[in-house]
Amino acid sequence: MNLHCTYLSLRERPELLETAAMWFHEKWGVPKEAYRACMAAYLNRETEYGWYLCLAGDRILGGLGVIANDFHDRKDLAPNVCAVCTEEDFRGHGIAGRLLDLVVADLRAKGITPLYLVTDHTGFYERYGWEFLCMAHDEDGGNETRVYIHR
Repeated sequence: MNLHCTYLSLRERPELLETAAMWFHEKWGVPKEAYRACMAAYLNRETEYGWYLCLAGDRILGGLGVIANDFHDRKDLAPNVCAVCTEEDFRGHGIAGRLLDLVVADLRAKGITPLYLVTDHTGFYERYGWEFLCMAHDEDGGNETRVYIHR
């Protein structure tokens, strides 16, 4: 499959705010309003913690965001890459990897490093320069999850 994709930050296509908020909501079940609020703060330059998309035309094929904390108890590990997702029928084409590289480069250029992320996946993020750092618990102290760092 030869994909012609565009990788960008939401600031480059702010008119996609509602579409992107709905897309992430549908993938993760977090309220659309929560995504909208984070995205609006980014678009209004209240934060440099951004939102990044892979588009084929106007269709979102993949995306991720950056937030202060991704619902874990290690508040000192910030900011967190969150909501990494690629449409199922487009997985295996490097979309998430390109998005991860884009967010790392963009935030590094703004002096924001290191970045963290929480995941139960092993073997995927390591391919893109992420290293296992430690275990953390959900905010409620429940389940443990893996925390990765990109230095």
